[in-house]
Amino acid sequence: MSRRPRRNHSPAFKAKVALAAVKGEKTLAELAQLFDVHPNQITTWLTQLLEGAAGVFGADGTADGSEPTVDVKTLHAKIGELTLANDFLAGALGKAGLLPSAKR
Repeated sequence: MSRRPRRNHSPAFKAKVALAAVKGEKTLAELAQLFDVHPNQITTWLTQLLEGAAGVFGADGTADGSEPTVDVKTLHAKIGELTLANDFLAGALGKAGLLPSAKR
């Protein structure tokens, strides 16, 4: 008897099988036959789904990685640099007579 080659299932397939197991409409044996996987594999995917379900919503109600962390001090420093450069250039243009009168 030859062995079946190792199969790699996509995350979407794993989620589909695990969600079918969560619904409980069919037994593990029926799901295993339906999706052509071992019942122990379905149990493993179900456990992973249930353990990772809280991570979907994040600790503070937002999804993890949805917003990058922002360093406020760095942003304030950059704003200060840009404001200083803008004021310097506005003054230089005003002295050279190139700045419109509305901006003086």
